[in-house]
Amino acid sequence: MANQPINDQLSEKDERLWATLSHLGVIAGFIIPFGNIIAPLVIWLVQREKSAYVDEHAKEALNFQITVTIAAIACFILIFVFIGILLLAALGIFSLVVSIIAAIKANQGESYTYPVSLRLVK
Repeated sequence: MANQPINDQLSEKDERLWATLSHLGVIAGFIIPFGNIIAPLVIWLVQREKSAYVDEHAKEALNFQITVTIAAIACFILIFVFIGILLLAALGIFSLVVSIIAAIKANQGESYTYPVSLRLVK
C-alpha cells in the first residue's frame, strides 16, 4: 500500500453522525450515572478539532446536559417536600424530547439551540 496522507477532517456524513450522537447522549444518562454529560463531553473533546459542526452541536448538548443535571439535583432535594418526584419526571421527559429534536436537526444538517441551557462550555 502506498503511503496516504491522513485526513483529520470528517466527511459530512460523519459530522452529522457525531453531532446526532452527542445529542442522544441523554440516553446514556438513563443507564449510567452522569452518562448524559460524559457522552457529549467525550465526543466534543475527540472531534472538536476535526469539525466545527460537531464542535457546535457537542458543546450545545454538553451545556444542556450540565443544566439538566443541576436541575435534577434540585429535584432530588425537593423530593423531601414531595414535589420533587413530579418535577424530576417532567425534567426527564423534557430532556429526552428536546434532545431527540436536537438529534433530528443535527442529522438534517441544521443548527439547534436548546430552549433552556446554561452556557458553561464555550
